[in-house]
Amino acid sequence: MTTVDPFKKQKLNVDNRSLTWYLVCRTAVITFLLGGAAILYLQGSVNRALIPPLFLLIGVSYAEALVSALLLQKMDNTQFFTQVQVVWDLLFVSALIVLTGGVESVFSFAYLLVIISASFLLSRRLTVLAAACAVILFGGILDLQYFNYLHFLNLVRSASDGTFFSALFVHAVAFFIIAVLSGTLAERLRQSEEQLQRKTIDYDELEKMNQTILAHIASGLMLINPRGRIRSFNRAATMITGLTLQDVYDQDAAQLFPGLPVRANADSKPLRRSEGYVIKKTGERLILGYATTPAKGNFGEDLGVLVTFQDLTDFKKIEDELKRTDRLAAVGRLAAGMAHEIRNPLASISGSVQLLMEAENVQLDDLKLMEIVVKEADRLNHLLTDFLGFARPKKLVKEPVNVASMLNQLTEMLAIDPRFNKVEIVHNYPEECIISLDQGQILQALWDLAVNAVEAMQGEGKLVFDTTTVPAPAIIVEDSGPGIADEIIERIFEPFFSTKEKGTGLGLASVYSVLESHGGSVAVDKGTAGGARFTLRFAVGED
Repeated sequence: MTTVDPFKKQKLNVDNRSLTWYLVCRTAVITFLLGGAAILYLQGSVNRALIPPLFLLIGVSYAEALVSALLLQKMDNTQFFTQVQVVWDLLFVSALIVLTGGVESVFSFAYLLVIISASFLLSRRLTVLAAACAVILFGGILDLQYFNYLHFLNLVRSASDGTFFSALFVHAVAFFIIAVLSGTLAERLRQSEEQLQRKTIDYDELEKMNQTILAHIASGLMLINPRGRIRSFNRAATMITGLTLQDVYDQDAAQLFPGLPVRANADSKPLRRSEGYVIKKTGERLILGYATTPAKGNFGEDLGVLVTFQDLTDFKKIEDELKRTDRLAAVGRLAAGMAHEIRNPLASISGSVQLLMEAENVQLDDLKLMEIVVKEADRLNHLLTDFLGFARPKKLVKEPVNVASMLNQLTEMLAIDPRFNKVEIVHNYPEECIISLDQGQILQALWDLAVNAVEAMQGEGKLVFDTTTVPAPAIIVEDSGPGIADEIIERIFEPFFSTKEKGTGLGLASVYSVLESHGGSVAVDKGTAGGARFTLRFAVGED
């Protein structure tokens, strides 16, 4: 597929608007010259016979202009139309000279007007050709007058031979000089207009390209002027912050985004990797990574500072999850090693104390102390068992499980536990919800969450079980307790971290480990009942 250069097309065809102005200006000039001459002849006593021919020429010019204007609307090849107009003008001027005295006519300068007009409508070569045609026409008129072939028009050889020759020579030289000069100037003018138009088109294309880039770039862009006012805000910035350009335009950036400490003066140093935050209209806190660079205008003037930013909230969550996973893995390896080293001496201590308790001469006070030792040894043994379960989870035996049936089984287990006597257990899950999981391990995790919930509610409140399949299969455990404080919510899944006086800090860590082994995750947030809501998500398609 070939494309046509608009500038090349412009060289081949003259602009219709230029031709329209040409027709209008030509009609105005003819009206002014011939009408003015006719009025002068009317006021004088000589050359009154020229008045009718002058008005006739004016009428003919009007008719030709009207016909040309009508044809111009349907004309495709305006180049040919322009050449016809120039030829008409040359013939019109020749007729005017013939009617007004030939060599003595005062309208011979009208050829110059035609040549100058041709230079703006045609190429320089055609302008010189028009000048040659004017010389031929004017010379032909003088020749016919010199040899008395126009006596029927009262044109006779009224002047000397030198007058005819000098008139032809002077006019010929003037025609060609004007043709060359006006053609050169008009050619340079057209070239300048083409270059200007090319630059204008280039600037328009660049502007459109810049707008397209700004609209589709994934990073948010914000321009802050030296007064600290926001002057630009692209589409990505709107998607990240939830604010439109109308919301932020000419607003104080420091007040609108207090979490982005950006200085907009010319002395501020560019920032490369900085982090801040922004609060959306919904109250959600977003972590932003941003960079700044001074903005300069075309002439080096200070436009303020350009801020580019991205939403790092999800990346930060993933980073925290990876750090937590690394910590849990390290603690798990440490726990596994320590458990084996501690369990054997602990068993020896417990066995030895039990043998001492069976002696006949053991006093009552010593027996009580020995019972405490055995009891604490058993507690440590259970703690070591939890360590090993956390550090070395059992191999998964996953199978499609109806979570509703599993939660019903859990409810029956909780109902016979006296700690749940004053707890209202609510079921919001459907009768059937199939998830591929290890039922034994998930049931233990749910038991740990239920125990934590009843302890947080101090034995009285509401415990809600729910399921969902959007966007991924999940089991939800929610309580009506006081919830989890914001300052510790990031640490609750760490081993040995507990807010209970006698807690081991392994319950939630084990829940996290079990969900991680399933390829899923566990998250905690504030529930609708006012307490904590734990969401156990399972990977889609995991078997």
